[in-house]
Amino acid sequence: MKKTMTTTAGNKVSDNQNSLSAGPRGPLLMQDYQLLEKLAHQNRERVPERVVHANGSGAFGELTITRDISKYTKAKALQKGAKTKMLARFSTVAGERGAADAERDVRGFALKFYTTEGNWDLVGNNTPVFFVRDPLKFPDFIHTQKRHPRTNMRNNEAAWDFWSLSPESLHQVTILMSDRGLPKGYRNINGYGSHTYSLINEEGERTWVKFHFKTQQGIENFTDAEAEKVVGKDRESSQKDLFEAIEEKNYPKWDFQIQVMSQEQAKKASFNPFDLTKVWPHDEYPMIDVGVLELNENPQNYFQQIEQASFSPSNVVPGVSWSPDKMLQARVFSYADAHRYRVGTHYEMLPVNRPLSEVNTYHMDGSMNFEEPNYSDAYYEPNSFDGPKEDASFAEPPFPVDGDGARYDHREGNDDFTQPRALFELMSSDQKQQLFGNIARHMQGTNEKIINRQLSLFEQVHPDYAKGVKEALKSV
Repeated sequence: MKKTMTTTAGNKVSDNQNSLSAGPRGPLLMQDYQLLEKLAHQNRERVPERVVHANGSGAFGELTITRDISKYTKAKALQKGAKTKMLARFSTVAGERGAADAERDVRGFALKFYTTEGNWDLVGNNTPVFFVRDPLKFPDFIHTQKRHPRTNMRNNEAAWDFWSLSPESLHQVTILMSDRGLPKGYRNINGYGSHTYSLINEEGERTWVKFHFKTQQGIENFTDAEAEKVVGKDRESSQKDLFEAIEEKNYPKWDFQIQVMSQEQAKKASFNPFDLTKVWPHDEYPMIDVGVLELNENPQNYFQQIEQASFSPSNVVPGVSWSPDKMLQARVFSYADAHRYRVGTHYEMLPVNRPLSEVNTYHMDGSMNFEEPNYSDAYYEPNSFDGPKEDASFAEPPFPVDGDGARYDHREGNDDFTQPRALFELMSSDQKQQLFGNIARHMQGTNEKIINRQLSLFEQVHPDYAKGVKEALKSV
């Protein structure tokens, strides 16, 4: 007899695939306790390192804006000529602290900008898409990337089982298993905000936006065989490469670019522009040059400045905001909640996280409160004692929301094959052979039923995709 899934309180779960949202494309509903429970629990599954992106490196630098995009945003840090101090943290996703840098994995690309209007964080990856589009599935996916609870070993079969049951993962899986899934170092990757965000100008007009950072060092990658040799000699290869380049004043740089989409264009788009498994076609939404990001200062203390660095997409500034992207909305909650657990209640008081601008909040007590004890009678709000007050001039313009609150099947009517097909067809013959071999080696030991299920998905992307993997499987 099959068991019915429940919450930790024993309440029966009717749908574990789709979050509650206002309409199929709408924002999430706070009443989705099942989603909040899963994300909050995941944030507390590992002590004390990060649940994901545990192994990383970082450096300080500067963002310089060279082009005028004021028609899209009023953010002071994005005006032509602005220079903003920032911190970057690069990471692998699945490995624990101490894992080798040169492993096949997505690379985290997290940025914290210390603007005059408060901290602005972009928490992205070196890929423009992700494995899932609904945050309800994120904890499940991460479990497949961690160790088997009985063997305490990494379990590729779990990954392929999940991916083969989740066709929305095809785009990201194809990138991960391609040559770009094993970068030579952090200097040689692009960075993407990945999510759809919004820009707001002085007139209160909202434009949807994608953020891109294109490496000036060029994309460089290892083959599996090359990476094995590197790991055998140096487990901190990416850390070493980044640190030594900055020490030698060979400062790495990235071209900062954006794609924009009007609200009217979003309504007419042939795909959901708030879907994290999709890219925006460059021919329809061309790249716009904005500026340059440069890293030019190594941290003086890794633990204080990198390990305790806490990035969250909840940190935005006037002129930059969020979108109905369901994954982004969940991360706005989940990242800050993870920091409160991992680092401490007042994690943003730490020097590396503290904004340059003045902080006026009514948060009180809790661990790690470093403020001097000079509280006035204004320790709540509203009050009659001249405490900090709200300012309606900072309100964002509304964005339309329509649809009934329900759990919408995010796979129904969704095309998960066209974009992976376009990516596959762009690959050279050599890149395709690498892709086939990488997948076949990663599938070793996986149940034949799961392999065949995944092959059927590859077949729907392109017959040559499935055929190439089948042939590669014969030789591993």
